[in-house]
Amino acid sequence: MLKRPWLMTQEWHDVLFLHWPISPDVIRKHIPIELELDLYNNIAWVGFVFFKVKGNRPRLIPPVPGMRSFLELNFRTYVTYKGRKGIHAFSLNASNSLIVKLTTLGHFLPYRYSKVRLKRHKKMFTYSLTRKNLSETIETTFQVVSKAIESNHFEQWLTERYHLWTKPKHQLYRIDTSHSPWMLQYVTGIIHGHTMASFLQTNSQTVSPVAHYSKMKKARFFAPVKEY
Repeated sequence: MLKRPWLMTQEWHDVLFLHWPISPDVIRKHIPIELELDLYNNIAWVGFVFFKVKGNRPRLIPPVPGMRSFLELNFRTYVTYKGRKGIHAFSLNASNSLIVKLTTLGHFLPYRYSKVRLKRHKKMFTYSLTRKNLSETIETTFQVVSKAIESNHFEQWLTERYHLWTKPKHQLYRIDTSHSPWMLQYVTGIIHGHTMASFLQTNSQTVSPVAHYSKMKKARFFAPVKEY
């Protein structure tokens, strides 16, 4: 556990992880030069993580009206920096325009306003995202098919990530998070199609993703740390 005070907290509900393998050579040019790709058996991985945010608030302050809840899709890959393992986010897509305006001040985080939707019918979930002018879309329907599992080493490698690196302008920063280990469940479903990243298109259209679901996780966020 981190000993310094946390700044923000939120709950993540109905979390869907979708992961695809990708050649390190294809993805390396899309991450900051200071970061190293974190490979699993010499293969890089990219992840789409859908979830619903609830209870979003700063430390010691009640939730701010209009910012308490929203839907989000994170598009990321796995990296290391000076021995720490974490993620680099290509985009953080949120359905709340106010959240996007605040988090993109100074181009600090790659948040973008997107129409992210979640529909649930009995045991079926449908997540979808649409960007302005249909420039980027993704839709997936899935069903949870197992109880909580005991994660193996690979599943933990994909999901237990507590550091995010971002590089506004010319400076690298790290944002640390804290939460309990993920309780994952297996899912079955279908990707109806997506146009989220040109360098991912071939792989994601021909290879089924590694998919997991988690019902809820409470997380805390800490102040950004400048990396040297």
